[in-house]
Amino acid sequence: MIVRTRIAPSPTGLDLHIGNAYTALINYVFAKKNNGQFIIRIEDTDQTRLVEGSEKRIFSSLEWLGIPHKEGPDCGGPYAPYRQSDRLPEYKKYAEELVTKGHAYYCFCATERLVAMRKDQEANHKPPMYDGLCKTIAPVEAKKRVAAGEKYVIRLNVPDEGVVKFTDLIRGEISFENKLIDDQVLLKSDGFPTYHLGVVVDDHLMDITHVIRGEEWISSTPKQILLFQFFGWNMPAFAHVS
Repeated sequence: MIVRTRIAPSPTGLDLHIGNAYTALINYVFAKKNNGQFIIRIEDTDQTRLVEGSEKRIFSSLEWLGIPHKEGPDCGGPYAPYRQSDRLPEYKKYAEELVTKGHAYYCFCATERLVAMRKDQEANHKPPMYDGLCKTIAPVEAKKRVAAGEKYVIRLNVPDEGVVKFTDLIRGEISFENKLIDDQVLLKSDGFPTYHLGVVVDDHLMDITHVIRGEEWISSTPKQILLFQFFGWNMPAFAHVS
């Protein structure tokens, strides 16, 4: 097995975030120590927050820090393209595959309803989670509404019962009850994936073996593990650093 690590910064700031610089160094050193490969992928799916010139500054910052890479949007590679906005057909295909398998569903809820729902949950000290309204729509009816041009997103269909467990290389076994995992939006109405779908699809297709990232992503990991399981893909090893 060839060890492959990555960082996947978003070009939304004036420079490379210090947290990304830290994890980039760890990923680079780990790959180098194991005679592996370190790559850069740009996650630019939030088009409303893009900052002009940010992507270029990410690469120049890594060069200044002495963290080289041989695969990425700036230099290409065997798994190109490495920019998520150039990979939209892949995410659409896999999101629809999940719907077909019953692991995801179309959601037609208006923004106003979702905002009101979250406000009610906050007022009643409940976790901010989607209430599953559109999960009850029959698949045939949902497809008719999509075909008719109704605006939709695709959500993860988290099983009502069960526990998601994984072994973190740093922290040991971590578990989350399914009832506390949100039916996360996977594909937005603009056709762009959210972080969770994009990162799983890309890590699989790019043969990433180790996901080394900040501890703030621990709560996202069970959603991604469910996606790996639903697709029937091998999972990378996870390590969440402080």
